[in-house]
Amino acid sequence: MHEVFQQPDFPELLTRLHQLEFDYRDGEGIDFEPYEHFLPINETQDWFRLWTGNPKADSSKILVFGQDGTGGYAAVWTIKENSNLLEQPIVFLGSEGELGVVAASFSDYLWVLAVNHGPYEAIAYPDIMKQPNLAFSHFAQQYATTPQRSIIEILRLANAAFPSFHQYIDSMVR
Repeated sequence: MHEVFQQPDFPELLTRLHQLEFDYRDGEGIDFEPYEHFLPINETQDWFRLWTGNPKADSSKILVFGQDGTGGYAAVWTIKENSNLLEQPIVFLGSEGELGVVAASFSDYLWVLAVNHGPYEAIAYPDIMKQPNLAFSHFAQQYATTPQRSIIEILRLANAAFPSFHQYIDSMVR
């Protein structure tokens, strides 16, 4: 008998964030297509098994909430016991195997967006400086519970807090 996982509710704050405009602006903006709901569990499982090459890979801790233009997924990694979804780390799993912890929490993720980086850009090009995104900056100032920091610092803290993410994924890749 296998465990059945229930799709969690999409957090209200994530819904409100995704109502803002994610504009690519020919590479000067954010390469991100937000979802209105988490990708259904069965679709996440099918994709994850293909992505890892492992027909038994378990995606139950990955809640996909958007993608970049190449099909890489941004997700909540539900690794912290007894924590709500907005306290969980945000991760990126790229279409070409890119992988990383983007932020230790939704709050830090807001600061990543505020400096005009999406999940892919944060992992692939963290040191590229862009014009701040005023809409996302305002949203972060209003809702973030963590202090504003550079992307490099957000990534450093996130990877220090969740050093096992690469190992977790690598353990399922065939």
